[in-house]
Amino acid sequence: MHAASGNSVNMRFALPPEPLRQFVTAYYCTDAVCSPREPWLEDYLHPEWANLRFLLHTEAYSLIGPGEFARCPDFVVTGATSRAARFRMRSGRSWGIGLMPAGWAALFAAQAGDYADRIVDGMTDPTFARMVPLARALAAGDGDYATELALIEEHMAALFADIQPVDPAIAALSEALLDPGLVTVADLAERLDMNVRSLERMSRRAFGFPPKLLLRRQRFLRCLARFMLDPSLNWLGALDSGYHDQPHFVRDFRRFMRMSPSAYAKLDKPFLVAAARARMAIAGVALQGLHRPPGTGQA
Repeated sequence: MHAASGNSVNMRFALPPEPLRQFVTAYYCTDAVCSPREPWLEDYLHPEWANLRFLLHTEAYSLIGPGEFARCPDFVVTGATSRAARFRMRSGRSWGIGLMPAGWAALFAAQAGDYADRIVDGMTDPTFARMVPLARALAAGDGDYATELALIEEHMAALFADIQPVDPAIAALSEALLDPGLVTVADLAERLDMNVRSLERMSRRAFGFPPKLLLRRQRFLRCLARFMLDPSLNWLGALDSGYHDQPHFVRDFRRFMRMSPSAYAKLDKPFLVAAARARMAIAGVALQGLHRPPGTGQA
């Protein structure tokens, strides 16, 4: 809550049932209230896996990378990202569904790489036709949190009722990306017992990016998560062991967030701080990109 301005952000996270956690990271509800003097709340989303978001009685604008803000559709799909997504939102509610790479591969025929670093209208893109009934049901709801969560849970349970088990290669790569000791594509290929070309194809299909970029992104997210949970840390204290020195980290920070670490530290983060704390409380991790599939050890 930002008492001085009268703005507030309340975020609630719900984990899916255990069998769905290999596909879905979380369901999350955002309630924003903007003051009359400040009709928008603005933030930067860090790189993450794909998300399905449903805007209910609100208005939002977003962009990934350079350019101008574009209005978000009421059902907005954001593919896996390797760059910060800047967004602003008026007072209102939104729901989100975070997808693991295995969830994307199971639900959608399109390659994740075709939607990487993109924001699309889920109502008009046929790839996401299976989610349109949920979008319509949420839009027609009465605003009750429990009712809306039940709609999401029932829809997702029905979608995954006949889904085959996760591809073992996708599960293995999801787990490997969480190991800070893996720093090269050669090490990654050896861990998965795959040749590099096969790894590249599978990585683009389910994860959206080549393995080299994924390793770099995950290293950055580990550092960002530490800082989000404890802003009193200086960036040096948050560095991952994979960074040679602070300039190395600064280069990555500019690549992924399009600003310096010091500039980011000064920003107000009404959505991201609330999300990191709420996600940590329920899932044990601060960022979506750090979720660990069930059965692979501790996050």
